[in-house]
Amino acid sequence: MRYFRTAAFKRAYQELDPSRRKRVDRAIQQLAVLYAQRQRPYGIGLKSLKPNVWEIRAGLDDRVLFRWTGDAVEFLLVGNHDEIRRLLKHR
Repeated sequence: MRYFRTAAFKRAYQELDPSRRKRVDRAIQQLAVLYAQRQRPYGIGLKSLKPNVWEIRAGLDDRVLFRWTGDAVEFLLVGNHDEIRRLLKHR
């Protein structure tokens, strides 16, 4: 599996405080485990939002939006529920 981060994801990630970044990193690692072991890790709230567009939770407030196509995962944005919905509305 190949992983990429968009410029929007990188900007949003840099704005997070260190503890929130750590939760995002942990959620992304758990997602990698999901693909490697074909098992759903507990607690990341994997959810399909649109065709090939998914969301995982990185704590109570933060979400990681990503696109999954074939053997590639592209991280689109990290943000709260409202920020994710706003992005999806414009896609």
